[in-house]
Amino acid sequence: MSHVSIGVTDYAKSRAFYEAVLATIGAKVVMEVDAPGVQAAAFGKQFPEFWVQTPHDGEKPSVGNGTHFGFLAPNNSAVRAFWDKAVELGASPDGEPGPRPHYGEAYYGCFLRDLDGHKIEAMAWNAAFDTGHD
Repeated sequence: MSHVSIGVTDYAKSRAFYEAVLATIGAKVVMEVDAPGVQAAAFGKQFPEFWVQTPHDGEKPSVGNGTHFGFLAPNNSAVRAFWDKAVELGASPDGEPGPRPHYGEAYYGCFLRDLDGHKIEAMAWNAAFDTGHD
């Protein structure tokens, strides 16, 4: 997958929220759009991966039932920092940081609801990845 986008109610507040929260896992604003009818910021570690924007149709954004956005953290400490920063900035807890063995023995993550109610997650995979290359 290349990227995902979410609609937000208060663009400036949501941009600031994600700028602070995603910094805990090494992501930053890598691109912005300020055009008639839309404001958007793309966050990523190297390229646009996660967009926060005003909806293109000008309508109120809505939260997807059963949808959540998982962000890969480099380690358990970064998952905790993501959680702490998000809660500090007004996110609602929806699953404290910790191991989730039912997702795999190597899985460590947390879940929150952002300022608009979107479910977000930070997770670390505490096992070596086999790339298939020598």
